[in-house]
Amino acid sequence: MKQFLDFIPLILFFVVFKIEPRAVDLFGHTYMLGGIFSATAMLIASSIVVYGIFFIVQKRLEKSQWLTLIACLVFGSLTLAFHSETFLKWKAPVVSWLFALAFLGSHFIGDKPLIQRMMGHAVSLPEPIWVKLNIAWIVFFIVSGAANLFVAFTFQSIWVDFKVFGSLGMTLLFLIGQGIFLAKHIHDVEADPAAPAKNKD
Repeated sequence: MKQFLDFIPLILFFVVFKIEPRAVDLFGHTYMLGGIFSATAMLIASSIVVYGIFFIVQKRLEKSQWLTLIACLVFGSLTLAFHSETFLKWKAPVVSWLFALAFLGSHFIGDKPLIQRMMGHAVSLPEPIWVKLNIAWIVFFIVSGAANLFVAFTFQSIWVDFKVFGSLGMTLLFLIGQGIFLAKHIHDVEADPAAPAKNKD
């Protein structure tokens, strides 16, 4: 559920981006509404609100949420400061590849793959399955980042559409695939409860 709540700022970004650019008077000041730069401002503001709510509810932010928020603030602020959408185009690839690096690093740092640390409290699986699942996430983040980068700089007329619906679609398809994969192996573990223990020895 949290993965999809993370898309709220992105959806608001898309809505504002699609508005026909116009001047809006607010509190005695004139602002431009519509287009990439007002959409970027909305992305920053809504991210602060969404992750602020997460912080209040959870009493903390997860590392992945901190990374997403900081990246949004940094790349969004640079986009507005230099009036260049190039910075924003790099946000999704950089965040995806940093996630891939974190999942990859967990194979060498710590005693468990990162996905096992995140989901191990809820799901019991043999160690080799956790490793495969972790590798799948690494590949997903690498491919997702590359796809975002390719579309952003090759098909500039649709990159915002892809940033929202392409990213959401890829994430949804991957999570469905992960669910099918987990269902199969959870069934195997239930059929042979000793399987996880055997793999740990």
